[in-house]
Amino acid sequence: MKRGIVTALSAIGIAQGLKIFTHKKVSGSWDVKQAGMSGGMPSSHSAGVSALTSYMAASRGVFHTETALATIFGIIVMYDAQGIRRHTGEIAQIVNDLEGHFEELSGNYPSFQFVKKDKELEEVLGHQPIEVLGGALLGSLIGLITANLEKR
Repeated sequence: MKRGIVTALSAIGIAQGLKIFTHKKVSGSWDVKQAGMSGGMPSSHSAGVSALTSYMAASRGVFHTETALATIFGIIVMYDAQGIRRHTGEIAQIVNDLEGHFEELSGNYPSFQFVKKDKELEEVLGHQPIEVLGGALLGSLIGLITANLEKR
């Protein structure tokens, strides 16, 4: 059980670290802060749950109850990462854009009082499907490697 937790947490850490390099490839600039950000390639959510699931399947068996639990948990987490959380980020982007429009309108209508927020909503919350797939593949590989190391 302890090895499963360590495997999942290691996959999450590796995925977060890889975000620095994928950000460099996409943007052309290094940004170490990417290691602490949500969103991006690969999905650390997917990497963690996939590492746990593949580790459980390889070490306990595909039909074991713990493998079934990890699989269902993984499906829910990956669906949430690329679905609900991504859409929440898109809505945050729209809300942040609307604030600029309200600020412009308030200048034209003095009776309309607008108070600018101190902080914008976070827009990068979820993942694109390819980012979830990348995290799932990375996590599965880490889980299988860990299970094979344990058997030796």
